[in-house]
Amino acid sequence: MTSTFLSKVVLVTGASSGIGREVAVHFARLGAHLSICGRNAAALAETVAQLERQRSEPGQRFHQSVVDVTVEADVERLVKETLAAFNGQLDVLVNNAGILEMGSIESTDLAQYDRVMNTNVRSIYQLMMLTVPSLIASKGNIVNVSSVNGLRSFPGVLAYCVSKSALDQLTACTAVELAPKGVRVNAVNPGVITTGIQKKSGLTDEQFAAFLERSKQTHALGRPGEVDEVAGAITFLASPAASFITGACLPVDGGRHAMCPR
Repeated sequence: MTSTFLSKVVLVTGASSGIGREVAVHFARLGAHLSICGRNAAALAETVAQLERQRSEPGQRFHQSVVDVTVEADVERLVKETLAAFNGQLDVLVNNAGILEMGSIESTDLAQYDRVMNTNVRSIYQLMMLTVPSLIASKGNIVNVSSVNGLRSFPGVLAYCVSKSALDQLTACTAVELAPKGVRVNAVNPGVITTGIQKKSGLTDEQFAAFLERSKQTHALGRPGEVDEVAGAITFLASPAASFITGACLPVDGGRHAMCPR
């Protein structure tokens, strides 16, 4: 897919680390102009530095915005800045920003539920709503980063599972709505990926190590995944190679969604 996205403009949220950073790097290698955002200014600057090193075309441009996607005004600013930076053009939206928090029906209070849903669903709804006119104009597409937790039920991460199931439905519904206008909408559903998001959700180093070891049994391929494996699936879905795919929720989970433990 060399230079697949030459002259295309791609917006990636949550690009300061993990899957989002690797997605941005992948698109840069394929020739895209990029608008990226994140909450951590220093980490976002590190992503931009990496993009500069991966630059595949001399005219590539990289725009960055420090944004909290749960703040409506920040999201509005992000879209305005992106369109201003690239003369109104937007070809691909990758909704990657998200959070994972632990908790069951007995321990997840409404504040935590709202925090997870606002980040993982509401912010994406707003971003899609604001960018759809530009994506219709460019016949572009959207790729949402969901989770195997949207496809299967797991204890102890209730609000997260609910949010990712909602995101899968948002993906499917908008795909049907926008198909007549030439806009594709898809999602990837990663399994355990070695980004460290579980540590950010509260696991200790020892618990995280045990979690990764356990992943060898919970994933059919016998291991957790890597960020570049998810990024490759995202760039595929966003590319002309996937021109007849819309409304899909693609598991990138080493077969975890297909397993039925006994």
